[in-house]
Amino acid sequence: MFFQHVFDKSLAQGSYFIGCQATGEAIVIDAQRDTDVYLEIAKTNNLRITHIAETHIHADFLCGSRELAAVTGAKMYLSDEGGPDWQYEFSHVGVKNGSIIKVGNLTLEVMHTPGHTPESISFLLTDHPATAQPIMIFTGDFVFVGDIGRPDLLEKAAGLIGTKEIGAKQMFQSLKKFAALPEFVQVWSAHGAGSACGKALGAVHSSTVGYEKIRNWAFQYGDDETGFTSYLLADQPEPPKYFAMMKHLNKVDRPLLVEVPKHSKLSKEQFLTAYGNGIKVIDTRNKVDFANGFLPNSYNIQNNNSIATWAGWLLNYQEQFILVADDNEMDGLTRKLMRIGLDNIYGYISNVENLDIELQKADVIAIDEFKNYISKENVQIVDVRGATEFEAGHIQGAVNIFVGTLQDHLAQISKEKQIVIHCQSGDRSAIANSILARNGYSNVKNYAGGMKEWAANNETIIKGK
Repeated sequence: MFFQHVFDKSLAQGSYFIGCQATGEAIVIDAQRDTDVYLEIAKTNNLRITHIAETHIHADFLCGSRELAAVTGAKMYLSDEGGPDWQYEFSHVGVKNGSIIKVGNLTLEVMHTPGHTPESISFLLTDHPATAQPIMIFTGDFVFVGDIGRPDLLEKAAGLIGTKEIGAKQMFQSLKKFAALPEFVQVWSAHGAGSACGKALGAVHSSTVGYEKIRNWAFQYGDDETGFTSYLLADQPEPPKYFAMMKHLNKVDRPLLVEVPKHSKLSKEQFLTAYGNGIKVIDTRNKVDFANGFLPNSYNIQNNNSIATWAGWLLNYQEQFILVADDNEMDGLTRKLMRIGLDNIYGYISNVENLDIELQKADVIAIDEFKNYISKENVQIVDVRGATEFEAGHIQGAVNIFVGTLQDHLAQISKEKQIVIHCQSGDRSAIANSILARNGYSNVKNYAGGMKEWAANNETIIKGK
């Protein structure tokens, strides 16, 4: 048997390439949208992709199953569980609880494991030449290392009111199926630490059924379904705004992107025309360079592992946008953005200083200056971290407005007072600073050290709301 875990750090998303070396057949589970990685694995290992599967209709990334099927001709094996509202709306081979997918001398048994979503399935893999016992389970967003999938996403991200309690009850029952598996079975999920699909995902990529039964909080409640549900639904992170669009695009028939596109570097004239027409500019430079000089009305979303998530908060799927990035970064940026369907890149520029536009600067302050603004009547301190982070510990007098929803809550921020923003260590406050500047706030200071520096200096921290 051939096995390879493919992990996208930008979305903390895992996919799997599993092959039977005797017959040359292979299956890919939960493929990312830039599918050339799987084609290269197949070529290098003399395998051909004959099967493609998904664990559920994903909310956090645009699954590449259809792109991969279009290129390889492989059949897609997708869940037909969950009822009429949870059916994929394009051609596929439907599978249900107990269905067997045969890949050469390997079999994958389908387990219906609802909870995160009604149609969620897991795949129990057996390598028959080696053993009649299952050896791996691919759980999608059902069981993670140290955590389980959240059932509140359908309600919070997709607006399906009343689904989180139902999902929690389904999850409680699904976990009993999981706990009955042999303890030696390896667990491979669709996400790791950094994903918004849970609140305590481990950084280790794989585990076993037995280990999760010992260490995963979800297996410590016995028959206490009420306590389990309360903990599961409490303190989940804010789901990014783009999740609702992913749910839609992963379910319906949609245009395919079978190659990573190449984007044009804009001339000065091309950029100025587009900029003058109001096309959004996403400046991907690091926060220090951006603060020292940026184009008016541009957003600062640094090119790191979180760029797709924050772009998904700030951009919609109808508008074009321009990137500020170096030439050698464009392939990686394009991949990160296409993984959540942000394909409308108009072009890019690499230099903001040769455009005959007066650049703005951010006012970044150190901790000593920040202290002078605390408890002042004419100052508003805004903590742009998530609500759970804020409640765990914040600075006296700060108000909490999460950066992802800042654009929708500008009415809560005074244009008369001195505004001082901060987050944990400066990345999110840099985004927030660019949002405020874009909306006409000229009296903003950014305490870039944030709560990380504040705590390291043993300053006073307030707990609660």
